[in-house]
Amino acid sequence: MSNNSYIVIFPSLFAHNNIKLLMSNVKKILEIENQKFTKISRDGDIILVDANDPVFASSTINLLFGIKQILIAKQIKNDYKTIVNEITKIGSSLLLKGEKFYVSVDGKPKGYVTKDVELSATSSIIENNKKINSKPGTQERHDKLLFTYITKNNAYVNLFSDKGLGGTVNNSQNQKIICGISDEFSAITCLEAIKQGFEVKIIIFYSKYSELVDLVKILCKILPRTLQNKSHIEFYNVPIVFSGNNILYSEIISKIAIKEKISFISLPISPLNFPSSIIKKLQTKIFELGLIPFIPLSGIDEEIFQNAKEIGLEKYLPKIEKILKRKNDQASYTKSISKKIINNIHKNKKIVTVKLGPNMLHDILDSLEINH
Repeated sequence: MSNNSYIVIFPSLFAHNNIKLLMSNVKKILEIENQKFTKISRDGDIILVDANDPVFASSTINLLFGIKQILIAKQIKNDYKTIVNEITKIGSSLLLKGEKFYVSVDGKPKGYVTKDVELSATSSIIENNKKINSKPGTQERHDKLLFTYITKNNAYVNLFSDKGLGGTVNNSQNQKIICGISDEFSAITCLEAIKQGFEVKIIIFYSKYSELVDLVKILCKILPRTLQNKSHIEFYNVPIVFSGNNILYSEIISKIAIKEKISFISLPISPLNFPSSIIKKLQTKIFELGLIPFIPLSGIDEEIFQNAKEIGLEKYLPKIEKILKRKNDQASYTKSISKKIINNIHKNKKIVTVKLGPNMLHDILDSLEINH
């Protein structure tokens, strides 16, 4: 980039102790997505990326967790007059006729306070934009937010901003976890495990081919957020009578976990919509095998819908709501599952090597010999 413009990354609250790992993840995901950059550096608590194409690079970086906000911003010296002039210049170039603006300044000013900058820049923008009748708004009501962040030596005047996904830094737990995905709810559970810092191994369960196509589409939304350029996904065809049975799924997953020496198993359940008796039954079975059951959605409520939007599952929200309202009674979890059934499901599994890319969906369906 030129003109001292950078991608500015603000770590989330849970990422401040892992900024070096977050920087490493930024480099990794840019390389995976073939986004060219010159340098990744720090300025205090923020991360700077000097990228060839900041728009596409910032969009790629925003696939990561552990990020509160991303800016494309102009870097200038931490000097009161320089900052006010730059906010005025950039603000005037962004404003349209009649728009209300709000100047917000944060960070560590030197020899002045942020409020002084906000008032001076607001006054200057009003004076320079009389012809288009731009007026100051409020923090709650405005058309354009003119944000600037100040570090010890520099200031960053925002040109474009985007909200991050939050959570902690990808793979910061240094632990691998197996996620079984059989519907939209379990997909959100897997996303939450990634958001909480686990490296995931994904297993797909399906009973009908019509389900499989939707599950592959959802899988393609999740995989770019795993920081794995290539993944080996196992697909298991489950008899329809056992569709949605987490006892069966956990037994299959446990067998894989023991074989691959993975300690953690993600359970697609929540105390908010599953009886404690079912949760206890699932956890006990897993504990008895020397494994650790983990509930990523423990305590989560309506936030689950925001999580769905984060990975582009807006159109599946009615299905997720329906799953949440479904009655999960104890009787459905007491069906006898023979070792023969489990062995047959294992025997007929399919393993697909998935490489990230624009043709990912079609490549997976072709490997599974599914018409599409």
